[in-house]
Amino acid sequence: MKIAVPTKNNVVDDHFGHCEYFTVFTVENNKIKKREKVDSQKTCGCKSEIVPMLKGQGVNIILVGNLGQGAINKINSKGIVLIRGCSGDINTVVKDYLAGKIKDELTVCREHGDGSEHGHQCSH
Repeated sequence: MKIAVPTKNNVVDDHFGHCEYFTVFTVENNKIKKREKVDSQKTCGCKSEIVPMLKGQGVNIILVGNLGQGAINKINSKGIVLIRGCSGDINTVVKDYLAGKIKDELTVCREHGDGSEHGHQCSH
């Protein structure tokens, strides 16, 4: 299993598409075996090719803070499991997910909606 986490300074970067980079964790037998840094495209997740790239590297789970509906659609179209509402140290977040302590919070950012909203707004 491979888990991707949008990252900045070893914590979950709060917005998927604009993150500093992604950390991809390779997990075997519910233990972290490897960590790799993947450069971000630093653009909207719905407009970039980051999702197909992560899928091509074998990522099947993405743990995020927030992201917009366009990125959610792109992730879902690739069959990747999405867990929203994550925050804090990336190693702790992945370990907590593997321990069953983290569930998808169904958060959707509307920042990239119809253009009428200019602030970073999220809803559950």
